[in-house]
Amino acid sequence: MNTLKQITIAMIALVLGSALMAFVLPQDQKKGAAWDIPEQYQKMENPYKDDASLKKIGKMMYSKHCKSCHGSKGLGDGSKAAQLETFPGDFSSDEFKAYSDGELFYMTYVGRDEMKAFDKKIPDEEDQWAVIMYIKSL
Repeated sequence: MNTLKQITIAMIALVLGSALMAFVLPQDQKKGAAWDIPEQYQKMENPYKDDASLKKIGKMMYSKHCKSCHGSKGLGDGSKAAQLETFPGDFSSDEFKAYSDGELFYMTYVGRDEMKAFDKKIPDEEDQWAVIMYIKSL
């Protein structure tokens, strides 16, 4: 009877360990292709820079529209991220930090592939800039 109990405990540990590893090991997500951003957006500047109250609105909008894929800290680890074929990106990376405000505006406004366009969900341009200000602070 003692052996049966040990086997049962070992099986439970194996199943739980396997389930845990599914969350710990990196997913087989591909990295998205480079963005093709029109020149007009590359040179676009944020007209609302350093507006603290707008940044708070950006945080609220981010929580509603972005957090599920990009995660609470922008690391690409949101609750829906593992369901995506393409890694949602890491806002703390040097690659992300190199994007201009206008490039980020284009990425969120127009979108592509699994990154939905938010021109309909966040139609107000000021709110879109608020989201960009917030994600750049992560």
